Amino acid sequence: MRSYHRLNNLVGWLVFAIATATYLLTLEPTASFWDCGEFIACSYKLLVPHPPGAPTFLLLGRLFSLLSFGDVTKVSVLVNALSALSSSFTVLFLFWIITMLAKKLVLHRPGMHDDRNLEPTQGQTLLILGAGAVGALAYAFSDSFWFNAVEAEVYAMSSLCTAVVVWLMLKWENRADEPDSDRWLVLIAYVIGLSIGVHLLNLLTIPALGFIYYYRRTQNPTTTGGILTLAVSSVIVGLILAGIIPGLPTLAGAFEVFFVNTVGLPFSSGLLIFLVLFVGLIWLGFRQSFQRRSRLLNTVMLSFVFILIGYSSYLIVPIRSSFNPTINENAPNDVLSFVSYLKREQYGDRPLLYGPQFNARPIRQDEGAPRYVRQGDKYVVAEYRPELVYDPADKMLLPRLYSSDPLHIYNYKKWVDIQEDAKPTMGQNLSFLTRYQMGHMFWRYFLWNYVGRESDIQQAGVLWPGAQNTGLPERVATSEARNNFFALPLILGLAGLIYQVRRDGRNAFIVGLLFVFTGLAIVIYLNQPPIEPRERDYTFAGATFAFAIWIGLGVLALADLLKSVVKADTVRAGLVSALSLVAVPGLMAAQGWDDHDRSNRYNSVDSAKNLLNSCAPNAILFTNGDNDTFPLWYAQEVEGVRTDVRVAVLSYLNTDWYIDQMKRRAYKSEPLPVSMEHDTYKQGTNDYLPYAENPAVQEVNVQEFMQLVNQNSPLLQVSYGEGGPTLLSYPTRKFYLPVDTAAVAKMGIIPAERRGQLVPRMEWELGKSAIEKKSLLILDILATNNWKRPVYFSSTVDSRDFMGLQPYFQLEGMAYRILPAKDPNYEPRGEEGYVAQQLMYDKLMNQFAYRGLDNPSIYYDENHLRFPANYRDKFARLANSYLASGDKARAKQVMDKCFALMPDKSVPYDYYVPQFIPALVAVGDKARANEIMDTMTGRAERALAYYSTHNSSLFDQEYQTYLLALNSIGRAAEQIGDQQRAAKAVSLLQRYMQQ
Repeated sequence: MRSYHRLNNLVGWLVFAIATATYLLTLEPTASFWDCGEFIACSYKLLVPHPPGAPTFLLLGRLFSLLSFGDVTKVSVLVNALSALSSSFTVLFLFWIITMLAKKLVLHRPGMHDDRNLEPTQGQTLLILGAGAVGALAYAFSDSFWFNAVEAEVYAMSSLCTAVVVWLMLKWENRADEPDSDRWLVLIAYVIGLSIGVHLLNLLTIPALGFIYYYRRTQNPTTTGGILTLAVSSVIVGLILAGIIPGLPTLAGAFEVFFVNTVGLPFSSGLLIFLVLFVGLIWLGFRQSFQRRSRLLNTVMLSFVFILIGYSSYLIVPIRSSFNPTINENAPNDVLSFVSYLKREQYGDRPLLYGPQFNARPIRQDEGAPRYVRQGDKYVVAEYRPELVYDPADKMLLPRLYSSDPLHIYNYKKWVDIQEDAKPTMGQNLSFLTRYQMGHMFWRYFLWNYVGRESDIQQAGVLWPGAQNTGLPERVATSEARNNFFALPLILGLAGLIYQVRRDGRNAFIVGLLFVFTGLAIVIYLNQPPIEPRERDYTFAGATFAFAIWIGLGVLALADLLKSVVKADTVRAGLVSALSLVAVPGLMAAQGWDDHDRSNRYNSVDSAKNLLNSCAPNAILFTNGDNDTFPLWYAQEVEGVRTDVRVAVLSYLNTDWYIDQMKRRAYKSEPLPVSMEHDTYKQGTNDYLPYAENPAVQEVNVQEFMQLVNQNSPLLQVSYGEGGPTLLSYPTRKFYLPVDTAAVAKMGIIPAERRGQLVPRMEWELGKSAIEKKSLLILDILATNNWKRPVYFSSTVDSRDFMGLQPYFQLEGMAYRILPAKDPNYEPRGEEGYVAQQLMYDKLMNQFAYRGLDNPSIYYDENHLRFPANYRDKFARLANSYLASGDKARAKQVMDKCFALMPDKSVPYDYYVPQFIPALVAVGDKARANEIMDTMTGRAERALAYYSTHNSSLFDQEYQTYLLALNSIGRAAEQIGDQQRAAKAVSLLQRYMQQ
């Protein structure tokens, strides 16, 4: 026994060491895209991230960040390392889970739960440990899990919580007859409580844990007992998910409102009364357990309390929010706003079991739950959340085709033959569920991990054994993410599944339940729309975790098959284990290393710093969503880069809490120059201003318009129907802003060569049917700022948010500055922003960082290639500007720098590169121009031929990108007189546009 126990621990820690080394060697050295920059910044300073937060992760991230000892450049590595260690500990616990299950199978003692005193033979030991190593390392090198392991996201720690609770439950199973065995259950409850502060995925392990408990405590399990166990465990999940997490704070909020508003007590008194009553009820529960001598009730009460202790990490959210930190999303600083934060109300909801289908039209809008805010010594209703009411005939069970977004409807049609004016049938509804939500968004991801992945292009399919590289687009054929595992992990896992079902059906059912609840059940719960901004495979890491158990048990199945060929147990076990290690985790590691190695990738943070450094001192910078903002937050909060620049996220500017924060000082940045008071922009007020044309008003002065808005002037009010809402509106799409040209000239903000372009008033036209709150705020800043602070848009912002101001844009680095100088060369739908040559030259050539973009050994996925494309666009703009002014030498210097920084071999040519072709010919570099045209035309021809015959509807973005590239090449070739290349590009363009 001692020999096996020691070896089990030793090999487990060896597997842990392999996983740890792998993740640390491939770790991202800084903040990656998406949520990572936000999580690192919020960990470092314990700020408040997007709902529902991850306080357990943030607290541990804060502890890890302290190991930087003041070197802020190491903070990101340390917080990323938290994910790496969480992942390697997950692998360790998975190893022990597999060896516990494998030992039961190898020793095969029916009815025996406690096998601790059984010592396997040498051959059996080798086989059990081989199974654990193969399964654990297969999961360690699986695509989705490895991706999560090397960046600061919550999914690695969530997987650790899953592994720990399953391992603890199996430990309990072996010790269930001991007097103090229930302590394991209490510990499980505590881990579940902690996991709530990481991610809610861990709760889906509870049904599997429930069956372990049922089978262990019941001598003769029945179908009825199994159904009851499933029902009880599902109720527990629901109680935690809806009763504890938002339910307790919601009840506390109701107490608070009642005792403050009705009884007249001071703020927080209702919360204190609730806490006293709640603690009293817990005390009564324990008292009952002692009086009745009920071990079960006592264990339930202890488990409940320890879930609450783990869940108490969430107290950091309102505590930190009350200090008004620089990142304070939703501002959950009291119990009422905290409830809204927990419920993720800002994201809306999706119908789950019953609701309207996509073309349902609401018959009315009712007032929903009130949203309270403090006013004086009471809570007052700020707004009633609207609730749309639909005709029951427009509702259906399990609505999957539910979104009325035109883009979603367009993508629904790729999967189901629906008509926009006809209610979808249940068959169409279920077809979308099985084909897209389960097939494309679950099974495709699952097979990526254990069969192979075609590429890193979004919507990429599964790479099956025997797949050829011939005829593929170069971006697919040569992608580092094109990994072929020849389905060996899948085959071994299926063998393990069959083997466990035959020899230990109960535990096979438990693992299967874990697979279903952390996979297909999530599909039902999420009800995903038909298009996502990125792949969502990380959501289903729990299912790949469960299948990895079967991959490990597949080693036992393989050894069982070879019994008649290799008689000696030790030799057979060693041979099977060694072959399985090489053929499955070994192959997965070899295939996956290059596309999971982020060790020299700095693009995300460099792009953030470059954007910040594009701005003049004390600037206001409007940005887009996650990838345009979170790296900037990291740069400012952690590394202290350009804290004078106020980053304003456009989507958040539609909320009152964010505007409130923008009106406060942050580091070196003064408050935004906003004239509107809170009552003017509070939620439910001026969320949008519709266009109500008034022929008597030809144009509107922005300053006067904002005064009318602040006065809630009747001149702007419009009513919608009898008893309908009264809203502020705008009477014309034409706006103007008077400019004090003498004052602006004294400020020196207009470059010398542009002084003749200074205008006495700016004129523009809004191309919208409504002004959103964010646009209203931008108008307010323009009216109030008087050019004292520079105002910029990130060049990646959607042009629909520019509000027609493009004639007054000046391109400075990676951002557009708004200036009262009109670009004489501006054309609608043309290039945006006057190129400030010297300023652009200094930034692009001397100031900006481009670490690693010239290194072909660094892997850049689809997201990372978008930002170098943006750089190329700006280099091309600058080079063409120099050519237009007759400075060929400077133009050549700029282009040479661009192609040296981002050569095709490291960052493949993108659709911005054809802009260089006429300029290259003009400076005498015809050879490079020809090489670009031939290379890009060849790639486009190959890609379009492939996509036109391989489900092109899924890859319409790639299809359109290659068509745009051909169009640009054709125009560039025409411009330089290369009729042959122009004809080829145009011919391909016409052929595939027709298709």
